[in-house]
Amino acid sequence: MREAAKAKKIPQRQQRRTHATRQRLLDAARAVFAFKGLDLASIDDITERADVGKGTFYYHFSSKERLIKELIKSVLGELEATINDRCQGSTDLTGLLDTLIGAHIEFFSTRWEDFVLYFQSRADLTLQEGYSGIETPFINYLDRIEALLASVISYHLPKPVLTRLACAVTGLVSGYYSFVVIASKDEDVDEALRSLRGAMVASMARFIMEAAPDREHKENQGLVG
Repeated sequence: MREAAKAKKIPQRQQRRTHATRQRLLDAARAVFAFKGLDLASIDDITERADVGKGTFYYHFSSKERLIKELIKSVLGELEATINDRCQGSTDLTGLLDTLIGAHIEFFSTRWEDFVLYFQSRADLTLQEGYSGIETPFINYLDRIEALLASVISYHLPKPVLTRLACAVTGLVSGYYSFVVIASKDEDVDEALRSLRGAMVASMARFIMEAAPDREHKENQGLVG
């Protein structure tokens, strides 16, 4: 019995070590990508940062592209979970927009490396020779925001319009966040975003109003006086 129990502990210990090494590689990649960018960062940079050999890297990931895909899937999955948690119970458009913006600020305010990855990989989607497979997590993320917007808009909007609205929400937050970081001290970034949230919500509400099919529906949404 004791030998059997001991035999079970060994694979569990190995599994924990394997998981820890994989996580160390992912954490190292986050730091390297934030410092060098997706294209300039090499596998050697990542393994040196993680203090492991290249063989260990290839045991866990078949390529740098595969690691990038997993990182993006993880970050966007966690961001989506935060959005779902914060937006539960939202019943009006302005309230939802405010909560969506707040959820993004809350998520990225303590995860600068993840924001850099999010921002860089989103830009990579526009390249003809970008990293394969990274579009799927972004599509899932945008689909969730589209569904939330549709749930509080009382009139039907075509799928392409909802997609543009979802892109506008995420683009406004991420674009502004990146420029505030350049222009402000680190400790001022989150406060600057919070103080302008009302203006950002008003801008988005106006943008959505322009997509409304007629004045009656706009009035129902409280978008016109």
